[in-house]
Amino acid sequence: MKQYSVGIDLGTSNTVVAYARAGSDDIRVFDIDQLVAPGEVAARPLLPSVRYHAAPGELNGDDLQLPWQSAASAAARRTVFGRLAATLGAQVPGRLVASAKSWLSHASVDRTAPILPWGGEEDLDKISPVVASASYLGYVCAAWNHRFPDAPLEQQDVVLTVPASFDEGARALTLEAARLAGLPALRLLEEPQAALYDWLFRHRQTLERDLAQTRLVLICDVGGGTTDLTLIRVAMQDGQPQLTRIGVGNHLMLGGDNMDLGLAHQVEARLGDGAPAQPRLSAASLSQLVARCRAAKEQLLGADAPDAVNVTLLGAGSRLVGGARSVQVTRQEVEQLVVDGFFPNVPASERPRRARGAIVEFGLPYAADPAVTRHVAAFLGQHAAQARAALGMDDAPDHALPVPDTLLLNGGVFRAQALAHRIADTLGGWRGTPLQVLHNADPDIAVARGAVAYARARAGQAPRIGGGSARSYFLVLDDGATGQQGICLLPRGTEEGHEIHLSDRTFALRLGHPVQFHLVSSVAEAPYQPGALTDLSGGDFVRLPPIATVVPTRGAGGPRETPVQITTSLTEVGTLEVHCINTGDAAQRWRLEFQLRGNDAAAAAPAPTAHPSLPQALELIDRTFGARSQEVGPKEVKRLRAQLEQILGAREQWDSALLRELFGALWERARRRRRTADHERLWLNLAGYCVRPGFGYPLDEWRVAQLWSQYDQGIQYVNESQNWSEWWTLWRRAAGGLDESAQLRLLEDMAFYLQPPGSAHFKKPAGPARGGYADMVRLAGSLERLPVDAKTELAGWLLTRLRKPSENNQGWWAVGRIGARMPFYGSAHSVVPADTAGQWLDAILALDWKKVEPAAFAAVQIARMTGDRTRDLPDEHRAHVVRRLEAASAPPGWIAMVREVVALDAADEGRVFGEALPAGLKLIAG
Repeated sequence: MKQYSVGIDLGTSNTVVAYARAGSDDIRVFDIDQLVAPGEVAARPLLPSVRYHAAPGELNGDDLQLPWQSAASAAARRTVFGRLAATLGAQVPGRLVASAKSWLSHASVDRTAPILPWGGEEDLDKISPVVASASYLGYVCAAWNHRFPDAPLEQQDVVLTVPASFDEGARALTLEAARLAGLPALRLLEEPQAALYDWLFRHRQTLERDLAQTRLVLICDVGGGTTDLTLIRVAMQDGQPQLTRIGVGNHLMLGGDNMDLGLAHQVEARLGDGAPAQPRLSAASLSQLVARCRAAKEQLLGADAPDAVNVTLLGAGSRLVGGARSVQVTRQEVEQLVVDGFFPNVPASERPRRARGAIVEFGLPYAADPAVTRHVAAFLGQHAAQARAALGMDDAPDHALPVPDTLLLNGGVFRAQALAHRIADTLGGWRGTPLQVLHNADPDIAVARGAVAYARARAGQAPRIGGGSARSYFLVLDDGATGQQGICLLPRGTEEGHEIHLSDRTFALRLGHPVQFHLVSSVAEAPYQPGALTDLSGGDFVRLPPIATVVPTRGAGGPRETPVQITTSLTEVGTLEVHCINTGDAAQRWRLEFQLRGNDAAAAAPAPTAHPSLPQALELIDRTFGARSQEVGPKEVKRLRAQLEQILGAREQWDSALLRELFGALWERARRRRRTADHERLWLNLAGYCVRPGFGYPLDEWRVAQLWSQYDQGIQYVNESQNWSEWWTLWRRAAGGLDESAQLRLLEDMAFYLQPPGSAHFKKPAGPARGGYADMVRLAGSLERLPVDAKTELAGWLLTRLRKPSENNQGWWAVGRIGARMPFYGSAHSVVPADTAGQWLDAILALDWKKVEPAAFAAVQIARMTGDRTRDLPDEHRAHVVRRLEAASAPPGWIAMVREVVALDAADEGRVFGEALPAGLKLIAG
């Protein structure tokens, strides 16, 4: 029997652990041993969710020893956790890993890549958001096991909390972090529910009285990184509350971090008052300033607050103290910024504004409208029907916003009474009468305590919140006539462990080939039924990462496909699970995995029905690259592309689904591409075109991996210059699907030809000479996953060669691509430093843009505004580029990209990529 129930609140700002012995009503907070000063360990209820990466020699190893570490292991470590880490991070810029939880839900970067601390120096040891989260859980595990050696944490009943708004991708990554920390068996619980479980447990003896007038509870949980909203219907039965969750909000990256950042921006603007113009702070220095503004905010909004405090930003290096600058911040201006800015007293009819200039810092895309109260109004409107039913407002007009009668506030920001009072007053104004506010004595620890109470509720020892799945899930279809439709796989409200089998729908699962399904989810309250067709063209549907698998064939003579049906369930862990089941043998099940590696924000549009002429196109491909018995002459080989366009339409209009079907046919016949030089040239051209841009469509990673397995074979007709050109073009088109090691291999194989003439660093590779220099340049410029030092060296080669007027001007396109501020497909952490890219920009600005056609757009790529000061060039550089663009009568969209944060249009996406992208493919750069 497990000795303890343990709740872990892995928060954006703090990690908290609570526990209770099995069968005990005594829920306690686990005070976590941590460094509070060099050489000083103390137990604290909150473990800051940060880690500090000390510089070599910065700290004495003896001062970092923890109770469960040996002196030798402590001396070898430079990573600091706990209160001391937060203190050091506020003093030394650029070495603190923070807000890892926010990064877990940010799909526009590779959440498994070493990107934190964001904006840290290149020589700093960096980690991924997943590893950072795992390290906090691992620290908790070590502290617990030291205190309770006879009851290891991994053997207890552990509940880990997550935001209710976390999608399946973020939940899966959270489970991966727990697995890395040595906690593979645990349950997930949504944080707002945990906060209510804590209140219910503390009031378990008086619930009939305390909830007598309650019909609907709004839980508003505003933490460090997210605002989480949940509605709970309450009905009393035999003196006990019957609790049902009827609504959760979509993901909203809005919390205390935004407030601290907003205050830091105000302070930054005043740091140089009375002095010559000061440059913007670096990302590392801004991070330090945010930490100090957080402390000032908490002091000025707390009880017995002073009228003002000083915020001091230390200098750097030898000027640590002498270079310090201070700004006085008053209680009045903090209240105006935080209370009025984030919790404005607005009418119930107001909705979030779609501002163009949202706060974007440290690479994180915060909510465009910071007003929590507007988001609450939108949330209540979204769930109006069930809310009216819960409140007995069936006769109320549709335009009347149903406002809950009871409010539970949670999250560290509500320690400030001014914020708690403001949101309660605003909701009371909407309702026309004050709300009952359920007292939350300590919002910092309520979620962890509530996770333990939930474990007791599962055992039948406390009231349990029902409601099942917070979302409905749909398999996306397209019938080609009425528009986009979806099959409901699992309706909202489905209970944990209940498997739904769509027995009326059968799919053909291709063996040995990728099979993928697109899913969307919705928190809407519509009563969907399993297997029912639903119109997805309207409504609030959120795209999920695609689910996919590859099932191996069973021997050379086995079947090429097998009929399957789909089953879904909400696991007891709290995640969605989807399987394909063989219709002839139910024991054969294949789990469909969410595609979570790297940047999964660029999920493709749902696959339409097959092109009506696809069978004819496949016959043409098979005739050219199929069995040798078919005599196909050189002219017919050369005509294949034109024939395909004749039956399928202009190839620029071939969409992603059609392209991948054609690629599959070409790949199955890849061995026969070597018949003649014409065959090889055509196959390389078509295969690269059909797999471009190498990502963005489900299972492209698998396709490009198969393609890469042929790289070592090279080309057969090495004396044909056009074949070399198509070879390098193929890899440029597929580069977005190649990992760093593959891209480094490509660069290594091209380095001899790319380095400036006379260089002896790279020797000529063995074998025949490789042609296609211009195509090599374009390929090299497309390798976004190269390490920064490799990109810097590559751009140096190109710039040296570009000093000669005879050099191909496409080299400027490549330099612009290598120095781009917003990657096309790579993670934002791999962008070349702004000061380095600024030097390349100077070379571009020295050109006559009328004579060098790619120069203007290359300048746009390097000077493009991202909103992340880690990547953005200084304002004066961007202003110079704007003036040159205006003088050159450049497209207004290019000028806008340098002035503000805007997305690429389709034409400019094609310019970045180097050619038109597949029709319907929408890319989201990070």
